[in-house]
Amino acid sequence: MKKFLSIGFLLWCIFSCEKQDLLKQGTLVIGIEGNPTNLDPRLATDAYSMRIDSLIFNGLTRPDENGEPTPDLAERWEMPDNRTYIFYLRKGVTFHDGSKFTSTDVLSTFESLRDPGFGSPLVTTFELVEKMSAQDPYTLRIRLREPHAPFLSQLSVGIVQKDIAQKIIGTGPFRLVRFSPGSSVVLSANEKYFRGSPRLKGVIFKIVPNDLTRILELRKGSIHFLQNNIPPDSVDDLEHNPALAVLKRPGASYAYLGFNLEDPLLKNRLVRRAIAHSINREEIISHVLRGLATPATGLLPSFHWAYEGDVERYPYDPEKARKLLDQSGYPSRSNGPRMRLSYKTSVSPLSKRIAEVLLHQIEGVGIACDMRSYEWGTFFSDIKSGNFQLFTLLWVGVVDPDHFYYAFHSSSFPPRGANRVRYRNPELDGLLEKGRRTLAKEKRREIYSRAQKIIARDLPYVSLWHLYDVVAMRKELKGFVIYPGGEFYSLENAWLEHR
Repeated sequence: MKKFLSIGFLLWCIFSCEKQDLLKQGTLVIGIEGNPTNLDPRLATDAYSMRIDSLIFNGLTRPDENGEPTPDLAERWEMPDNRTYIFYLRKGVTFHDGSKFTSTDVLSTFESLRDPGFGSPLVTTFELVEKMSAQDPYTLRIRLREPHAPFLSQLSVGIVQKDIAQKIIGTGPFRLVRFSPGSSVVLSANEKYFRGSPRLKGVIFKIVPNDLTRILELRKGSIHFLQNNIPPDSVDDLEHNPALAVLKRPGASYAYLGFNLEDPLLKNRLVRRAIAHSINREEIISHVLRGLATPATGLLPSFHWAYEGDVERYPYDPEKARKLLDQSGYPSRSNGPRMRLSYKTSVSPLSKRIAEVLLHQIEGVGIACDMRSYEWGTFFSDIKSGNFQLFTLLWVGVVDPDHFYYAFHSSSFPPRGANRVRYRNPELDGLLEKGRRTLAKEKRREIYSRAQKIIARDLPYVSLWHLYDVVAMRKELKGFVIYPGGEFYSLENAWLEHR
């Protein structure tokens, strides 16, 4: 009865008494700019869904602050050989409805992930599983078909309950109370969480697409927390607000311009190279992003252990871009552009502003571009289905270099993966397959060095920049730590200090 009263009171505060100070009630309000597309962790592909899932669900492992896998629902594991894992699960863990967590829940989750008909983006990873068995309720044995270096990192996917797998019920520090698409996601504390009841009473993800509105709500206190969705023009002002704390650090979020490589115009590498040379990244970083990014040469940031900086680069050189277009068969014309392309982006004001500058630069070498902006769900659906010519997106918090397989392997076209640009290269496929079978870190570094050089040469993406991680939050919030993937893991230990 106490649980239902607390949930009812939380909803009453949100929807009936908006003037109530939720911060004093122990509830944190986080502003997000887009709608989560799927809160089932097995199907989530967007950052909003995955970040919220990190509070509702636990995986066998979870990343630490450096992105390395650490125990979560698995207390520990052993590797008798390079293809076999034995996981010893935590005892006494319960789902949000009170049922016990056991190895059968893990088996059920993983069986759905390896089922091609289920449609999980993780299917290629779990197809590598040769055999799984529960030796007892708290011991699980997994045998892979071949060694797979990123396997432990990929086991951070949330475990769902076997018997009611269609419901959003996890074992995490917060339980789902309500999801109102376009409005909010409401979570309340799981008082029986195995690491101890969170000190926050609840977390509300408030969906506010408009940048200015989010900032105004943060200033007035109806939103308490923003992460990586702050207009760069606002950061300096927020740093001078006595009620707020601002955290900044170089991040791993990677912005890129994607090409549809099945398009008759863009499958020409000379055209892609010309577009790359037409873009002045430094100008956009300085004037639009206010210095809160560093130029990117590829998917991995320079501080990543597998980063390769000795790759082909495409500095701003509009004259070279024009010559490449001449060579590609699209010479300058006196009565119009060399070609016309369509560029898709979201309705985010910052995304549209970046798009305006990018397209102005591209048009400067004779390529006409039409910008089309869409609500996030429509935009993302078009990109996954291949309904585009040009687009920009972010990869958020890449940790293991096996992400190259997910983004560029020819077997990773959606929905099996995220090769949204439809890039095919048998040589790269072989390297990425070898990279995931190789366990020694130094050998993996050599493999991914070669892979990064091939990708930079073939140019399925134009690498733009790596964004800083920026958080603005009420000073009452204590104990929050930025994670490389933007996950909210540290909220399970955070608290509100009333002044």
